[in-house]
Amino acid sequence: MSWKTVPVNSIALRLSALFILVALGVFVLIGSALYRQVDRSLDLLPAAELDARFSVLESTLNRFGTPDHWAKIYNKLNLLSEEDKRIRFWVVGSDPDFEYGHPSALVRAFAKGAEGMRDLYLPEHPYPYKVLVSELPALGQRPAVRFLIGIDTETFWQAQHSLLVAIVGLAVLGVLLASVLGYWVARIGLRPLLALSNEAQALAPPRLDGRLQTVNLAPELAQFAGAFNAALDRVSQAYSRLEAFNADVAHELRSPLTNLIGQTQVALTRGRSAEHYFEVLQSNLEELERLRSIINDMLFLASADQGSKATALTQASLAEEVATTLDYLDFILEDAQVSVSVSGDAQAPIETAQLRRALINLLNNAVQHTAPGRMIEVRIEAGDGQVSIAVSNPGPAIDAAHLPLLFERFYRVDAARSNSGGGNHGLGLAIVKAIALMHGGEVFVHSEGGANTFGLRLPSQGQRL
Repeated sequence: MSWKTVPVNSIALRLSALFILVALGVFVLIGSALYRQVDRSLDLLPAAELDARFSVLESTLNRFGTPDHWAKIYNKLNLLSEEDKRIRFWVVGSDPDFEYGHPSALVRAFAKGAEGMRDLYLPEHPYPYKVLVSELPALGQRPAVRFLIGIDTETFWQAQHSLLVAIVGLAVLGVLLASVLGYWVARIGLRPLLALSNEAQALAPPRLDGRLQTVNLAPELAQFAGAFNAALDRVSQAYSRLEAFNADVAHELRSPLTNLIGQTQVALTRGRSAEHYFEVLQSNLEELERLRSIINDMLFLASADQGSKATALTQASLAEEVATTLDYLDFILEDAQVSVSVSGDAQAPIETAQLRRALINLLNNAVQHTAPGRMIEVRIEAGDGQVSIAVSNPGPAIDAAHLPLLFERFYRVDAARSNSGGGNHGLGLAIVKAIALMHGGEVFVHSEGGANTFGLRLPSQGQRL
């Protein structure tokens, strides 16, 4: 990948930018500390040199107080000034015979200041002089004078400037080098992630059986690959269920549509009596009712899948809701020649219409698999913050492999059995599960002791859904 094709939000570029910021911060801190230390050292050098020169001259200056002897001192000062052009001397006093250096008014005013090390700025020079001011007491014919020894700081300032330029230049070079090396290191470090990305791009429907390799991966990438593989497992399962769901939907819709088309075509082949047309229309109406029921159930499940929750909750007796549902199913129970016993009761916050729909589906499921003359048991229990409604019907045991799937849409233990008749289209238990989840509950099923039990658990107290 060339620089021109690197996206602006590339991780490699972001890491490179972080490297640049870190390098810049380090160089600024180190450069500032180094510059301050050198600046402090450079500031001490002229003061040390002035102290050393003054200590050599001090004994001579304080030993002679006649003009003849001071003439010799002046010659020595001239010689020292010639040897080192950076050094300048001034002697300021009340007697011109004991002055040196032709002090100007600016120098005379400066000499009247405090003794010690100070900076003197001369108009003809761009850099200050570091000047040591000392008081020499009167001696012989010489009155008290001020002795000034100064050193030009130009070389020190130039050294300081050169150091600053070098530090800034090295910092810029270091930052540029850190950016290039940081980008290179980031690209190398992200190669395993790029390999995982290429592997992931090869995984697409309908082939979802492949998985990312987790061998020899860094711990962070291995964790990511494991999570991605787990997500693929869920997607693969959902994709398989979706394919089966689509096939089941097509099958369930095809049967009533085929019946509608067939009956209508037969009725139109030749003239029929009004009574015959009435029978055809009545039969078509039943098939249309089946279609509407399937479509309504599918729309309800789609709404539940989008996170719909039961909101119009009322505290109600579950035994009373079961009794109301049994009254509604009275003719169905009578035709199937089965009876229902109800035991227990509990209070729970429910959406009445939805719970009754779930109870109808549970009881219909039990009626369809109960032999005439047998009894269906409904047990209502409360405990651990939940209430449960269990509907048990006598019948042959269901294989354990089928139990976790019985609440899936269109799932049938006997795949060869259509169950298209009788108004059953394979969505009843799926709707029960959706209603339980809308109430913040769950469903359960078990097959043991010659009975198959389907039910749901709901919170016994209102909760945020």
